[in-house]
Amino acid sequence: MKDTRRTRAVLGVLLLVSLAMITVDYRGGDHSPLRVLRGFGEAIFGPIEQGATAVVHPIAGAFHTFTGAPSAHRRITRLERENQQLRRQLRTGQLDKRRAGELESLLGSSGLGGYRIVPAEVISSGEGMENTVSLDVGSRSGVQPNMTVLSGDGLVGRVTRVGPTTSTVMLATDAASSVGGRLESSNEIGIVQGAGRHGGSSLKFQLLDSTVVMEPGQRIVSFGSEDDRPYVPGVPIGTITRIERTSGSLTRTAVVRPFVNFTSLDVVGVVVAAPKRNPRDSVLPPSPSPSTPTPTPTPSQPPPAQAGSSAPPKSRPAPSPTSRG
Repeated sequence: MKDTRRTRAVLGVLLLVSLAMITVDYRGGDHSPLRVLRGFGEAIFGPIEQGATAVVHPIAGAFHTFTGAPSAHRRITRLERENQQLRRQLRTGQLDKRRAGELESLLGSSGLGGYRIVPAEVISSGEGMENTVSLDVGSRSGVQPNMTVLSGDGLVGRVTRVGPTTSTVMLATDAASSVGGRLESSNEIGIVQGAGRHGGSSLKFQLLDSTVVMEPGQRIVSFGSEDDRPYVPGVPIGTITRIERTSGSLTRTAVVRPFVNFTSLDVVGVVVAAPKRNPRDSVLPPSPSPSTPTPTPTPSQPPPAQAGSSAPPKSRPAPSPTSRG
């Protein structure tokens, strides 16, 4: 179609007529004289509009999905990162709380025994056949070889190698470990030995005097070494669980359950100065009190009379008066 002045005039007239019809129809409402034409138009163009909507709507939805996918992915990534950060903070808070409790227990035990310690954290465990751990303290912190290592629960082991900022500890459960031990509330001493990796976390204890009788439930503390190296006295070691008799041997061996959980070591202390006096049994935890059964009276027997009380005398019938004749 050529863009002529007549064409533009016709389009202008049609536009004005359309605006006039829209105005008249809008103002007339339900009583509009164009209501019949409007219904006719809806009947013709309504299905066309619905079909066009059905075709265009999925295309528009897919377009919005593709255009919004990068932002949705970024939002999901941000939420996952925030979730991981919150979980990390929760784990860190729980770990700090547990370490604070272990440090408090360690300081309490060292205070009871009079040990001067350097607190440390276990940073790794040894590989191979040796039962060892590495600590985050070394010679710069005053740590030297053959120093006692303990936790808030009891004896951990002794220092074997020292670097400027780290050190290696042989655990009491190592097969090469040998610690002088003493039975609680006595002067009977013996040797506590580790069972190695294949022996679990249990220890073995043999008394030097084979005539002394050992019983399950007895507890053992470190006897102490000469010049307090490698072991200081009075550190809790463990509790006897059972007694084993070795054939062909005069001595009996006790199986000892250690106070320390060697599989979850975290906060420990290196004893850099021994106590001035032997703490003996003062570092041991309180002994579990045995439960005493309460006696119950037998129904067939009356309960015994209380002290100071006497049974009332039995009343005798008064003699009847006799009449004399």
